[in-house]
Amino acid sequence: MEALRRTIFFCLLCIGNILLAQRVDSVRFFVDEPPLNVTISTDMAKLMSEKMKGELLKATISTKLYDSSLVEEEIRISARGAFRRKYCYIPPMLLNFQNTTSPRLRSLKALKMVSGCTVNKQAEQLLLKEYLVYKIHNLVASKSFLTRLAKVTYRDGKGKKKPFTQYAFFLENVDAMAKRNHCKEWKNGPVNYHMLDRKETTMMFVFQYMIGNTDWGLTNNHNLKIMYGKKDTSTTPFAVPYDFDYCGLVNAEYAVPNEELGITTVVQRLYRGFPRSAGELQTVFDVFNTQKEKIYNLISDFELLDKKNKKEMIAFLDDFYKTINQKWEVQSIFIKNARHQ
Repeated sequence: MEALRRTIFFCLLCIGNILLAQRVDSVRFFVDEPPLNVTISTDMAKLMSEKMKGELLKATISTKLYDSSLVEEEIRISARGAFRRKYCYIPPMLLNFQNTTSPRLRSLKALKMVSGCTVNKQAEQLLLKEYLVYKIHNLVASKSFLTRLAKVTYRDGKGKKKPFTQYAFFLENVDAMAKRNHCKEWKNGPVNYHMLDRKETTMMFVFQYMIGNTDWGLTNNHNLKIMYGKKDTSTTPFAVPYDFDYCGLVNAEYAVPNEELGITTVVQRLYRGFPRSAGELQTVFDVFNTQKEKIYNLISDFELLDKKNKKEMIAFLDDFYKTINQKWEVQSIFIKNARHQ
């Protein structure tokens, strides 16, 4: 009997080690560039009717990974995003892989999946532009969220709705982003901007201005994740932005700025950063100027984006680069008219 127990234990240990070895590398998942081909099967009618509730639904996901192996596992999904959950045909989703039914994908934990608001070319182009905004952020800030583009086919598990396919992208889990940068997420409530690392925060301010994004806030950590050093908890925290569909560089038809800001359209830039010296600003501007060619090439070489949208994105960025390289505009926008509260 004792020998049988040892044999069973050894077999279970071997199976556990095999499953562990086969788990998806959560970093490589995002570093690999080719778009994933993904199929998600769920009760589509229930997803549509209960998307405002944000309840977890059973779903099956299948995809071919970087090692060419096919994985098909049962996961849980839920609708997310206050505005897009109400407005969009297919809402952004949270894919929960932390289930006994998804052993290989479990290492991904839970991932946000951003999808096109409606099933048409225009919505897909907006989705692709938002994806590029994240890629631009990666070029100017190492402490930023990684993304992975995917071509997703949605299938109705009840067989009542026709399948359809559209592009989407996965957003790196906040814990994974923190681990890459040797940090932890701040969970002690809102922060005062005086508490944050000046250089990192200046970079965030200027990036938000670059993309024409006003849909963020420090007082309630709106569309920002506050991070701090993992080993030394006394290090100065910093903010990592996300959720860029309301920015002028994307220019979604549903995006409108807050009336209190005094601008009427998202393509009107407004600097919402706090005062910095000319030297502090120039240090950050130097990063943007150094990366300019890579940023432009990122857009120009992205085959999935049509010529019209490429032209509009580059023209929008041209205005930004013109601004940061003229001293009188820098003085007016980033110093004299910076916010003080």
